[in-house]
Amino acid sequence: QVQLVASGGGFVHSRASLRLSCAASGRIIRLNVMCWYRQAPGKQRELVADITRGGRTNYADSVKGRVTISRDNAKNTVYLQMNSLKPEDAAVYYCNAEVFTSLSRRETSWGQGTQVTVSS
Repeated sequence: QVQLVASGGGFVHSRASLRLSCAASGRIIRLNVMCWYRQAPGKQRELVADITRGGRTNYADSVKGRVTISRDNAKNTVYLQMNSLKPEDAAVYYCNAEVFTSLSRRETSWGQGTQVTVSS
């Protein structure tokens, strides 16, 4: 099995910054697209950003210009640098990865989530 462990969340004030990390381990042949999602109370889970193995990125309009997604393929790790945080950014942030676990099988794995709290 593949495990994803997210970390880096915390309690911050508006306009502060956080850097989230998500490290994958286990039976991994190759990590493909890696993503960050978030879910706030009473809201549906939404895609924040994603990045291909080659480094192409995509961002939600709500965070564009304030966040940067990056990855280190050698470390099987994806990062999310978040700046100028707003109260509406408060949520549990989940990492996700499409993983080749064999030559013929792909799986989608989820991290456990890390809490981001932003005060006014």
